[in-house]
Amino acid sequence: MTPLRTAAVVIASTRAAAGTYEDECGPAIAHWLYDHGYAVADAVVVPDGDAVGAAIGAALEARPSVLITSGGTGLSPDDVTPEQTAPYLTRSLPGIMEAIRRAGADAVPTAVLSRGLAGTAGSTFVINLPGSPGGVRDGLAVLSPLIDHICSQQEGHNDHR
Repeated sequence: MTPLRTAAVVIASTRAAAGTYEDECGPAIAHWLYDHGYAVADAVVVPDGDAVGAAIGAALEARPSVLITSGGTGLSPDDVTPEQTAPYLTRSLPGIMEAIRRAGADAVPTAVLSRGLAGTAGSTFVINLPGSPGGVRDGLAVLSPLIDHICSQQEGHNDHR
């Protein structure tokens, strides 16, 4: 029997962390992960900045199969999620982010401004999604046909078709 895959979610939002804004992205990501068969805890919501890197590091200590972040991928001065993520990545998967930006740009031209990263941190697949519900939906739609294959590959299975 295959062990249940686990996932973690980190939300970078200064307003949501302060309680002045209700985060919609964390629950949407957690629901999507659950629907894809992952055991996932509630999202960790932290303010933009160094707290994002600390939350990513803490999440990676549990060695989840997947770590999805949302928020902090834009051009505002405090949008530093990619910079906080990069030190943890051992391999980059730029094609995934290219596909997400391309999918989002069909409806929202500014989607190409997202600076999110995708890659692996040891045996964990890590991806930075935008902080908007629409950007999260676009990103998860791109990931849907890929996520099981990504995790299978990370687990050492070669299920090429």
